[in-house]
Amino acid sequence: MIKHEYDALIIGAGAAGMAAALELDKKGYKTALIDREDHLGGILMQCIHTGFGIHEFQEELTGPEFAERFISQIAASKIDVFLETTVISFFSQGSVPEGSVPEGSVPATLKELYCVSPKGVIQFLSKTIILAMGCRERNRGNVRIPGTRPAGVFTAGLAQRLVNIDGFIPGKEIVIIGSGDIGLIMARRMSWVGCKVKAVVEIMPYPSGLTRNVVQCLQDFNIPLYLSSQTTRIFGNDRVEGVEITPIVDGLLVYDRKFRIDCDTILLSVGLIPENELSRKAGIDININTGGPLVDASLMTNIDGIFACGNVLHVHDLVDGAAEEAKRAGKNAAAWLEGTKPQNQIKIKAGANVRYVNPGMLCPHWDNKIFFRSMIKKNNAILEIYLDNEIIKKEEIGNVQPSEMINLAISSIEIKKKLVKPESIMEINIF
Repeated sequence: MIKHEYDALIIGAGAAGMAAALELDKKGYKTALIDREDHLGGILMQCIHTGFGIHEFQEELTGPEFAERFISQIAASKIDVFLETTVISFFSQGSVPEGSVPEGSVPATLKELYCVSPKGVIQFLSKTIILAMGCRERNRGNVRIPGTRPAGVFTAGLAQRLVNIDGFIPGKEIVIIGSGDIGLIMARRMSWVGCKVKAVVEIMPYPSGLTRNVVQCLQDFNIPLYLSSQTTRIFGNDRVEGVEITPIVDGLLVYDRKFRIDCDTILLSVGLIPENELSRKAGIDININTGGPLVDASLMTNIDGIFACGNVLHVHDLVDGAAEEAKRAGKNAAAWLEGTKPQNQIKIKAGANVRYVNPGMLCPHWDNKIFFRSMIKKNNAILEIYLDNEIIKKEEIGNVQPSEMINLAISSIEIKKKLVKPESIMEINIF
């Protein structure tokens, strides 16, 4: 077995993984990036549309251009890169069920990680691990659409790879189920390559993607968007022949208003799931609201020395946000290696009309950055932050909707305005 030892290992070499690795390298720690693909950059390499890098680089870039900015920094660093390397398990002694630690295991201060690669099985030993595995698409099985099982049903991300990387067009007449950002972008992309996008169908009463994508990808191409509508059947034997769409009124399907759209291809854009099978195997606690690990103010999981960031933690709208979060994870992992951890953390919870808040803890001694999502769609919404039932911050945050993540800086000065106790709780509300 091949063996390597590092100060820090990052699983996943997309934007988040590269950003975290670079922060650790800057601090002088021996760092390695591991990815199962044969290239750095992750999903960015198939996202040839613009809209990336506005916050991170103050430029509007394509996905490959955004990735290349980090790839060039990785090439100039001392970071070791292991591609075509698939992690099959990792653990520290404290995270493994009794009796399952391999004979001759390393001390609990090190994490053990096992991979398979073209070179064989590799054992990595590391003081810290950062999870940056990203997310995957939900498929037809996840949403349980009735009907036959013909060819011609793809996830939007797979269709994007087929068109942008492999040079294949999956069909001619397209219906997109779900209005997530990848689906909206593919509506435009399929129109550009000469396909007829006949409809985008969304079960919710509002789009699931960013407003700018609704405008640029649907409205600019006169593509119909059916809101409050459910796909209740797929037709076709050998190949998709059409879909049945049923409107939803007051939460109920109105079958006497159902209609059929003929098509030969269906693209599914019905949500993303953080990739956390490895995390669960390692004993990491998972947030049921996000599908990602539960983390503290430093983005560390319940296992000491294991951090999480980017889409594996919670699904971001923008790669810029994932990269920014990953930089903080890298800095905090470096601080942990130096023996520094957040002290006297306080819990933060989702209050009125808030789906979740990440991270779930704040440190009163430093400036914090939190991400959260609204459960309501509203203009001129008001944000209220309470600490032990007393308001510490109130401001107007404009338009909010579930599809768009909100990020907020909370300074140590704002927290210290109130007496903070070990049992203190901060609550985020939107009205």
